[in-house]
Amino acid sequence: MSCAYRSRRLAKVVREPISRGGTSGGHNAGNPSGRPGSERRAARGPGLEKVTVNLTSRSVEALENTVAETGESKTDVINKALQLYAFIQAHIDAGGLLYVRDPGTAELERLRIL
Repeated sequence: MSCAYRSRRLAKVVREPISRGGTSGGHNAGNPSGRPGSERRAARGPGLEKVTVNLTSRSVEALENTVAETGESKTDVINKALQLYAFIQAHIDAGGLLYVRDPGTAELERLRIL
């Protein structure tokens, strides 16, 4: 496979730490943006980015079911889902096809992501 994701397991996404530049001392020390709460976001650790998304009811149900089945956190489930989507998209962009096998009939079915 000639896509960016060659590993059989999903690669861990590594991001560069966010620079904590800004004021030195004073009221906003450690809070370069000056926004309330941003110092807490910076303290979460390097490579993390807080994102807010609006999920459809179908997506919420899928997320809740996956969390219940795997015991993982919502964050972990969403991170894995995004990495899997990127892997599949890179494979398709490289000319690959995606199939699943029905466990009952052993029949292959081609998946298409629209």
